[in-house]
Amino acid sequence: MAELLLELFSEEIPARMQARASDDLKRLVTEKLKAAGLSFTRADAYATPRRLALVVDGLPTAQPDVKEEKKGPRVGSPQPAIDGFMKSAGLTSLDQCEKRDTGKGEFYFAVIEKKGGATREILPELLKDSVLAFTWPKSMVWATDYKDAEGKHYIFQTDLRWVRPIRHVMALFDGNLLEGKIPLVRGYKPELDTESPAQVRQLRSMLEPDPLLLLFIDKTLGHRFLSPTALTVSSFADYESKLLAAKVILDPAERRAEIAQQAQALAAKEGLTVRPDDVLLDEVTGLVEWPVALMGRIDDAFMTLPPEVMTTTMRVNQKYFAVLSKDGKLAPRFIVVANTEADDGGQAIIAGNERVLRARLSDAQFFWERDKKVRLELMTSGLIEIKFYDRLGTLHDKMIRMMDLAMFLSDKIPGCDRKPAEQAAMLAKADLVSEMVGEFPELQGVMGRYYARNEGLSEAVADAIADHYKPLGPSDLCPNAPVSIAVALADKIDTLVGFFAINERPTGSKDPFALRRAALGIIRLILENKLRLRLVQVFSFARLGINSTIQQSGTVLTLERSFPGYSEPVDDVVVSVLEFIGDRLRVALKEQGARHDLVAAVFGIGEDDLTRLVARVDALKGFVESPDGANLLIAYKRAANMVRIEEKKDNRSYLETIYEDDLVLPEERDLYRALTACGASAVKEIQEENFTAAMLYLSKLRAPVDAFFDQVTVNDKDPKLRANRLRMLSAINATLSAVADFSKIEG
Repeated sequence: MAELLLELFSEEIPARMQARASDDLKRLVTEKLKAAGLSFTRADAYATPRRLALVVDGLPTAQPDVKEEKKGPRVGSPQPAIDGFMKSAGLTSLDQCEKRDTGKGEFYFAVIEKKGGATREILPELLKDSVLAFTWPKSMVWATDYKDAEGKHYIFQTDLRWVRPIRHVMALFDGNLLEGKIPLVRGYKPELDTESPAQVRQLRSMLEPDPLLLLFIDKTLGHRFLSPTALTVSSFADYESKLLAAKVILDPAERRAEIAQQAQALAAKEGLTVRPDDVLLDEVTGLVEWPVALMGRIDDAFMTLPPEVMTTTMRVNQKYFAVLSKDGKLAPRFIVVANTEADDGGQAIIAGNERVLRARLSDAQFFWERDKKVRLELMTSGLIEIKFYDRLGTLHDKMIRMMDLAMFLSDKIPGCDRKPAEQAAMLAKADLVSEMVGEFPELQGVMGRYYARNEGLSEAVADAIADHYKPLGPSDLCPNAPVSIAVALADKIDTLVGFFAINERPTGSKDPFALRRAALGIIRLILENKLRLRLVQVFSFARLGINSTIQQSGTVLTLERSFPGYSEPVDDVVVSVLEFIGDRLRVALKEQGARHDLVAAVFGIGEDDLTRLVARVDALKGFVESPDGANLLIAYKRAANMVRIEEKKDNRSYLETIYEDDLVLPEERDLYRALTACGASAVKEIQEENFTAAMLYLSKLRAPVDAFFDQVTVNDKDPKLRANRLRMLSAINATLSAVADFSKIEG
């Protein structure tokens, strides 16, 4: 067994692309190895700012021999058919074939044995194809040049696209260099004049080495500044150890741990702690090959700035880690991670970074002081100039819609007053026109809260301004203050209904307006706060606001559809949004262990109160997983299938009144009494939201339903008895459908 080692050495790879790139390299190469019949024991990929590396261990030195059978024509077939078969199988004589009786006649069979090729001979082309198939989120071409013996300078434009210019490719197999190359260029362009294709070929034949090719080598480079010399490598262990000696930590996980350890040690020396920031830690890991953490000081004059402003300035612009004091407040320190070891212990680096940070924070302080002089209500006038989206108006239009929707919702959210809800909705987007948010968009909402507090507005309004974007994801905290809930819901509902109204809906994996995230945010806000909202009513109200905006830019065709549980037609957009919410709810609850089919079964009867829906799903789960419920589900499906078949045959519906006089068998009468009593009781319990009690009443139907199917012939010869018994089956379906759409339950 042997080892394959590959390194693609380039200029600096953006930190955000490194993890995916190493995974893609591993996937591309290992897929091609498997396709070539080459097994292996392990494959690991690594990334640093300047290199992607892959080691594949346990590779055989040769492909396995392959034995194939190829069926040919029938014995006695025309000669052209036989000749074609022999040519395709690589045979020279029919004596090399076997004759076999297949039961459908005697046929020729060719047994082809292919000797496995040497792995070393296969790998160069395999690696070249992997590199050429590699894709990046963003890529580039670059120029490479050459001066001939006469000093003439030629510039070549690369054909290969890569995230940054590739400088070399190191490829070893079983400790030895692989003979291979990767083409860079499809042509070239001299500086001053144009050459013909023939001259291109002539020039290339004279160049050594060819600047249009990346030849595989057995060397790499160490740290750009600390050890830039070439390192000859013989194995992965040798490669990793020599890189470490050359001031390069190859493994990103090791670099990440080293950065965290150094930063914490620096902070601990002064009785401080590093502010947790996993995203920044990942990014800095991708910026350095040899991390050296250094601590700098923040001027006390800037410590009056909001801490979010300071941390954002440091992490976004400078990639600094913030430091906290024992009381959890921001300390006047920062940690920068250098990619080198300085002779002076890093004092010049620290001084330079302090100087840069001072300038950044001076700008932030200027914005902060300027913004505080303008009231949020005056800032809202600037929203008129910012388009929200085509056909959905400006941010000012959205603000008006949010105000109306927040007031509508405030009447349905316990403890929520209309006036603060309206005020918070009006001011929620105001900070988007502030200078601070213009410089740091990440602070939208956060700065609005500070400006609201500066004006002396209530904490409820200030918090609602900051929290109305939440929750941004599954791990983000969900607002629980009444005013915050109202404004957060208003924002997300307006966005969701608005984009559905102009038919900009998610398709497949594409969701450019994050509507799935908005839907999940709505679901979380409702369920985690146990709100009682009829979504048809809420979405219909939001639709009215959207209509008023859209109609300013043209006529809108409003369709109407039926929705279970509602007697009046419901707007087509509203139904589509409800179905979308239902889909996202099934996903969300499935992740929590709920059965998606039970969610669909309850949603399918028009239950649009999500809090009540979840309670019904929980009760239904206990019911259908009990013996009575499981048997009753089987009976329901049997009854539904029989009714559907007979209704289609008779071209009529049997959802009609049951005639008691036509109930001739005791099993019929028992089932009729059970349906009448249990059905009514179950519906009453559902209306009072005693869902578990409703399921207990349904469970009492099992025995009479079983007896009915055991003793009663539905398709009786007497047409009256047959019709009445089909009405009985329809009544079973109707009774169960009052609880859930049992047709959607699996099993």
